[in-house]
Amino acid sequence: MKLDDFDFDLPEELIATRPVRPRPAARLLVAEGADMTDAHVRDLGRWLRPGDRLILNDTKVIPARLSGTRDRPGSETGARIEATLLEPGPEGTWSALVKPLKKLREGEVVRFGAGLEAELLGKVEGRGVLRFNLAGEAFDRALAEAGAMPLPPYIAARRKADARDREDYQTVWAAKEGAVAAPTASLHFDEALLSELAAQGVAFSHVTLHVGAGTFLPVTVEDVTTHRMHAEWGEVSAAAAAEIAATRAAGGRIIPVGTTALRLIETAARATGAIAPWEGETDIFIYPGFEFRVTDALMTNFHLPKSTLMMLVSALMGRERMRAVYEHAIAERYRFFSYGDASLLIPR
Repeated sequence: MKLDDFDFDLPEELIATRPVRPRPAARLLVAEGADMTDAHVRDLGRWLRPGDRLILNDTKVIPARLSGTRDRPGSETGARIEATLLEPGPEGTWSALVKPLKKLREGEVVRFGAGLEAELLGKVEGRGVLRFNLAGEAFDRALAEAGAMPLPPYIAARRKADARDREDYQTVWAAKEGAVAAPTASLHFDEALLSELAAQGVAFSHVTLHVGAGTFLPVTVEDVTTHRMHAEWGEVSAAAAAEIAATRAAGGRIIPVGTTALRLIETAARATGAIAPWEGETDIFIYPGFEFRVTDALMTNFHLPKSTLMMLVSALMGRERMRAVYEHAIAERYRFFSYGDASLLIPR
């Protein structure tokens, strides 16, 4: 299975740098078996049945991108340092992508504003280990003031994050802080759509997967089966597992909203083949040939060429089927990636 099997040509103008408003006004390409239908997210209920259950990732994106100044004795002006927080460590430390890391020496301090400072403790595998001067609620307040939303590289290369992204790049049900990337299929929902679906008899379960910056890392091996996935922390609570099991027993469908929710519930079903409470780090890699234990359909955005997410949707629908879906989406000028349109994938 080669990397080129998951490649396609995407016109650059189809990469969305802002979402549409209101959220459910985004377009929705429904691929059900051999059929394809052009619709909008607000029409989602047409393809859902009473008793179906949507799985929602309730992670909350933190304003993880920081810009600061390194002050070095004997230097008239401090170098500008950019840091994107990745994951917390012990005693107020964070692993971070630091640019330019080579300009920062161990023991030097970067001042980010709002009273927030960090000392570089070390460099590990191209990342910096930062120790901040604040912790707990004081750290959260300073980060909220000094930080910016960590937009994906393909958006950040075109424009800077701004105040609007604080709302746009967060789901309406976000609850548990820890993500540095949004579960983007979930960005299409607002309270009105959730209420409409609930009135129709659709149920919801919340799970948590803290999406990491590794979700944007490219696949660099030609044989995709040898790719190593990044690990992300997640939890399927006992209540969520029981809800999912009850829905399946009653004949309802389990439909994750986003690949993060899918990866998590499939991780929680690996041990026995049935959904169970689970907590820990998952590096599950889903590519064609994968046996889905829980997932019946998937709502997801349109993904990057040669990405692990293209491999995941191809595992669910088949490579040739997904090639046809993406050819249709490009021909019909759907908007791609994190702020783009959505698809509802229902396999045969």
